[in-house]
Amino acid sequence: MDLLWLSSVILGLSVAIPVGPITIEMIRQGLKKGFFHGWSVGLGGMTVDVLLMVVLYCGASALMTTPLIQQAMWIVGAAFLFYVGYVSIKEASVIRVGEEGAAPKTRLSSYVNGVLVAVSPGNIVFWLSVFGTLLADKLGGSEQDRFLTMAIGVICGIAIHDIALMLLVTYARRLIDGKWMKRISVCAGLALMYFGGVFVWRFVQSLQL
Repeated sequence: MDLLWLSSVILGLSVAIPVGPITIEMIRQGLKKGFFHGWSVGLGGMTVDVLLMVVLYCGASALMTTPLIQQAMWIVGAAFLFYVGYVSIKEASVIRVGEEGAAPKTRLSSYVNGVLVAVSPGNIVFWLSVFGTLLADKLGGSEQDRFLTMAIGVICGIAIHDIALMLLVTYARRLIDGKWMKRISVCAGLALMYFGGVFVWRFVQSLQL
């Protein structure tokens, strides 16, 4: 197996494993509505990741790191996380385990949630700094043709994490009763609102720079 491919897959797993807003929203949707709804959130997050890779490839990273753009993303991301967290807490009282809610519109809504949660400066800074640095050597000269290999490897690593997480959540969903589902929904809502507060704090800090 190509070493670049393997290291890229490991990098993708490393990016996805730490618990953040995307992971929490995936678990929340997976427990509430099933595997495909949770995975749709992950697919939304991966869509943003792919777009950021394209931005890196096209050399437009300078625009994404301007203070005005970052401040806008901090505050919009915070508002959305507060909203999702509020909805999670509000809906805790009506959660019923085993309701799949498989309407396409609902899955699309989960996907959109994943996109919106992923559009945050924290996520973008990672791709433009850590991942961008790793890709720097691959974007020049004879190594440019290896960019695609590394990018796909990272996405595969993230996808492996998301599928494994949703399989675990789907199995755990069968063992959790309604009372625990409500508690988890409330905790997930509070965690999302916490991340929203972090975004607000980072926005305030950016204004003082």
